Amino acid sequence: MKKALVIIGICLLVGYLVFSAFYFQGMPQDGLCSKFEVEIKNGSEEDLFIDAKDIEKYIKEKGLDPTGKQLKDVNTNVIEEAILSNHLVKKADVFITNNGAIKASIEERKPILRVISNSGENYYIDNEGQKMPLSQRFTAYLPIATGIINENFAKRDLYKFALFLYNNKFWNAQIEQIVVLPNKDIKLIPRVGDHEIILGSLTEYEERLEKLMTFYENGLNETGWNKYSVINLKFDKQVVCTRR
Repeated sequence: MKKALVIIGICLLVGYLVFSAFYFQGMPQDGLCSKFEVEIKNGSEEDLFIDAKDIEKYIKEKGLDPTGKQLKDVNTNVIEEAILSNHLVKKADVFITNNGAIKASIEERKPILRVISNSGENYYIDNEGQKMPLSQRFTAYLPIATGIINENFAKRDLYKFALFLYNNKFWNAQIEQIVVLPNKDIKLIPRVGDHEIILGSLTEYEERLEKLMTFYENGLNETGWNKYSVINLKFDKQVVCTRR
């Protein structure tokens, strides 16, 4: 048994040495960087907030372009930090490829809500509740929150509500605008139906929207979606409507 274990151990060691010889043979240990590549991992070219060429240009402007430099002298961490200074970027991984290039693999942040406040601020809230700048390259098709909104309210209360909408296929498609009133009550503007929805405060919104869904299915489908100008959900176990 002992002899067999020794033989197995020798075989494993030889196998590792052979694997290492072939694997590390292709890994660049020295030499010049052949080029700098940028890859945006998530999204298609049509809906990307970031252009790979813009990242490449920015790295050059910062004096960090590794092209033509000794690979051993390239600090990939510094390039990563420079890319992450763009607040549209969620993650950046910079590494040396087998062909002697430096590659930056980038993941964009994912917005779920656009905020246009009465004070003139205009930005996104991403799926992690963080403020995210607009992009000059692409505009996301998302619910828009307007009215009296400060950043804390947007990143906390509106974020939770927007995340609920985002994860619900029907409400994500139906709610076009979230209006924040001076008393922090919420008014919703739907995409389908010529009416306003008074949601009230951002508490128990799931139950209120469930109540509205029942009304949509059993009420508006019978009477028509444009019969009422206002649908009020603030009252307990009631849907109060104002006729047009």
